[in-house]
Amino acid sequence: MPHTAAQAPPVPARPTTATPPRPGAGFRPDIEGLRAVALLAVLGFHASVPHLAGGYVGVDVFFVVSGYLITSLLLREALATGRIALGEFFARRARRLLPSAALVLVAVVPLGLWLVAPLRRTDLDHDVLAAALSVSNWRFVDEQTDYLAAGRDPSPLLHFWSLAVEEQFYLVWAPLVALVVLVAARRPRPARLVLLAMTAAATAGSFLLCLSWSRSSVSLAYLGTPSRAWQFGVGALLALLPWRRLKGPGPLRALCGWAGAAAIGWACLRYDAATPYPGTAALLPTLGTAAVILAGAPDRDGTPHGPRYGVGRLLARRGPRAVGRLSYNLYLWHWPVLVLAEARFGPLGWPVKAALTLAAALPAAAATRWVERPLRNSAVVTELPRRGLSLGVSSIVIPVVLALVAGTGTLHLLGTGGPVSLAGLPPGATTGTALLRHDPGAPLSGPVVPDPVQARNSFPPDRDCETAPAATVSPADCVFGDTAGAHRIVLLGDSHAGQWFSTLLGVAAQRHWALQELVKQGCPLPRLTVTNPQLGRTYTECDSWRASTLAALRSGPRPELIVIASLNDYTADRTALAAAWEQTLAPLRATGAPIVYVKDTPVPGADIPACVSAHPADPGACAFPRAKALLPDPLADAVAAGREPGVRMIDLDPVLCPGTGPDCPAVRDRILLYRDGAHLTDVAAVVLTARVGRLLAAVLDPAPAPAAAATPAAPTAPAAGRGWTVLFRDDFDGPAGAKPSAALWREDTGTCYPGCPAAAWGTGEVETMTGSTANVRLDGRGSLEIRPTRSADGAWSSGRIESRRADLAAPPGGVLRIEASIQLPDLTGPAAAGYWPAFWALGGALRDGWTGWPGVGEWDVMESANGRPSVFGTLHCGVARGGPCREPQGLGSGEQPCPGCGQGFHSYAVEVDRSVSPEQVRWYLDGREYHRVTAAGIDPAVWSRAVDHGMFLVLDLAVGGGLPEALGGSPGPATLPGHPLRVGWVTAEQRGG
Repeated sequence: MPHTAAQAPPVPARPTTATPPRPGAGFRPDIEGLRAVALLAVLGFHASVPHLAGGYVGVDVFFVVSGYLITSLLLREALATGRIALGEFFARRARRLLPSAALVLVAVVPLGLWLVAPLRRTDLDHDVLAAALSVSNWRFVDEQTDYLAAGRDPSPLLHFWSLAVEEQFYLVWAPLVALVVLVAARRPRPARLVLLAMTAAATAGSFLLCLSWSRSSVSLAYLGTPSRAWQFGVGALLALLPWRRLKGPGPLRALCGWAGAAAIGWACLRYDAATPYPGTAALLPTLGTAAVILAGAPDRDGTPHGPRYGVGRLLARRGPRAVGRLSYNLYLWHWPVLVLAEARFGPLGWPVKAALTLAAALPAAAATRWVERPLRNSAVVTELPRRGLSLGVSSIVIPVVLALVAGTGTLHLLGTGGPVSLAGLPPGATTGTALLRHDPGAPLSGPVVPDPVQARNSFPPDRDCETAPAATVSPADCVFGDTAGAHRIVLLGDSHAGQWFSTLLGVAAQRHWALQELVKQGCPLPRLTVTNPQLGRTYTECDSWRASTLAALRSGPRPELIVIASLNDYTADRTALAAAWEQTLAPLRATGAPIVYVKDTPVPGADIPACVSAHPADPGACAFPRAKALLPDPLADAVAAGREPGVRMIDLDPVLCPGTGPDCPAVRDRILLYRDGAHLTDVAAVVLTARVGRLLAAVLDPAPAPAAAATPAAPTAPAAGRGWTVLFRDDFDGPAGAKPSAALWREDTGTCYPGCPAAAWGTGEVETMTGSTANVRLDGRGSLEIRPTRSADGAWSSGRIESRRADLAAPPGGVLRIEASIQLPDLTGPAAAGYWPAFWALGGALRDGWTGWPGVGEWDVMESANGRPSVFGTLHCGVARGGPCREPQGLGSGEQPCPGCGQGFHSYAVEVDRSVSPEQVRWYLDGREYHRVTAAGIDPAVWSRAVDHGMFLVLDLAVGGGLPEALGGSPGPATLPGHPLRVGWVTAEQRGG
């Protein structure tokens, strides 16, 4: 959530007289102009005008002005009559303020029905009720201190919080002053001294409370009446002190006024959303306002606005005063105009917002002309106080009744949001990209589940175990499931970890284990120090919680599994984020427990349930941009590349945001995925339980390899980085023993290409490629196996697949990246003699008759042979013998060390870069470039024919042939069959062009 000052717009103070102000009645024209300055600062801030990020300090100006004017009014009445007529006082306030406010509320209700999503209307109806009853500030305190409510669109009535603060000030201050005057009877001087002492004490106490709340809850400090009362108190002190007796030299008073104005201006220009506010920062605009008021205090001769060269003279000019007179109604109207416009058209730039703010002057002027002034000056209304009070009551009752009627209609439209039922829906899919298990050719139909009202409240049922921002230790009782047993899974992270509570509770229940939840709201699991928006300061509680939690895990009983997750958007510095993760992973590794990282889910950045409520027949309208929702993830990249020992990864993006289109869906297979703008619904988490359970089984129940060593699970493919477009992707999800997707791959069988242009695949291999699942199959744990077999008569068989797509190319001026996560066959020495695993690409033109090699181009992304701990990367081009690529060897990298490549997954990639001159082809192992070939020195036509066109991908495990023989190996009696090449994922992406 943004800084509270940005969420809680200030409201101007209002005139405090029942009749048009007159100089003889204590009227201060400079203060009327001061209102204009403060209002313009506030409007500029709301319109996002550059360099006015601190314009929210205008609220401080208005509070000081209100305190001064109201106290002055009450004091003059006490001095003149010896008492204060509270009925008349509140009647003036009612007829001056409440009808204009009621008009805005009455207008917002039907506009909300037209422009606001149905789910947001329920919030708006509650906002109308709170605004009409002058308790808006406490409603927004409750909402803004609720971490789980963060991220919703702002209310069109958010600005009513400060009207509520002022009304509450009037309700307390006026009777308190009247009581002091009554007790002092007709002795106004003692009464004044009592009021002065009382005001000073209350002001000091409120300021201390403001400082305390600013440290513990910035929303409460910003919006709470007790923490704002000191600013009214500063104004009241100005009214109570006998400034007339302290005339002072003119230059000094002028300097005081200009210094105060400069303080207000400096705060407007230099403060921003990162400024801790209110706290001590609020002293600057508050005391600055006091200085301006003091500089314009009337002299003994009655001069009303200070020295002729003082700031008061400027503020008392016709222009500022005209804006000041309009300030109340303009403020009332401008914020609903801005919010409702963005609800209809989406985010707006500051010039448009500034124009809309200016346009709001039209209804504001109309309300002033035809509502405020006639009612304020009506002889009928002003004749008796009860008539003014009756008008005020009517101004409260009418919006309340309208909100209740509108709310009833909204409730009827949306329903009551009862318990969620999954009856009639198929179970969650465990493989593929579908969310639910059903026939892809028969899409599911029916209403979304949960419905938008249910989705808004679809939280994990974890008994409030997500540690609140102010706490530093997780609750001790946050262990669920079979708590009597010795086995447990630990769920660790922030609320993006907490969203997986139901999923992991289901996994734990299947094994009769316990689940321990260690989750803290808004606290990054990587070791980053951040600012918490609810606390409004550095989130030291997060650092303390993280340190104590990691220490407890390290010293306590070893869990069976630690599942970690965290929002991936706490910092834009990817390098810092990667380093922060390392500082967290080190103590987790020390526990000895397996670690699984659940890659961060897409972040819509918008109120998804509200959007779906507005498009019940077309939830596709609520899709959100993939590029913004899937952020770069350095930990995911490192795990996928095998650079994080002891850490596995689960990536659910292929289910939550499938395909390669520009958008991610809000609803899949009738399941509404998000409860807000960042978190999954608990229903979505439940549906994903079976899939996550299958993926975790690779960690919890590792299948033994032939050599009795644990076979690592295939890491999940990383999401496309920023600026990359996915052309091709396969994560090899599917049941054990199934063939790879026929929509993506085709099988090569036999010993040569169609038409047999070259026997033994042109390389001297001895195997026969088959379509049998004995040679090519999915392992059921997210990887492909290509396994060589040998018959009783010594004949070898193996597998080879090609991508159906043959158009994978780098765009002109762009880059193509082909990458795979591969574990080489896990055997060495004589047992591996003749093994030749490879991942490569061939020119698409080869399929036109299967001739033209090597001129059509061949990019060997990865080759290895004979179980050696090494790999090769090679470019083939030109002619079959000699030529620019020195065929048949090609332009190779030479043998590159790759220790451990048979024991774990590593990433192999090639990039074709047409954005540089000369063009390049680069080879990578685990993200490290180890080979490069450039177009320099190669005939442009030869280079273009080999590189600048579409390619298809090939995965195979050959037996025998040229490369094994060149490295001194060939298949023999000692060569062991059955050791597979395992492929975790394959991607092809392009960028630029």
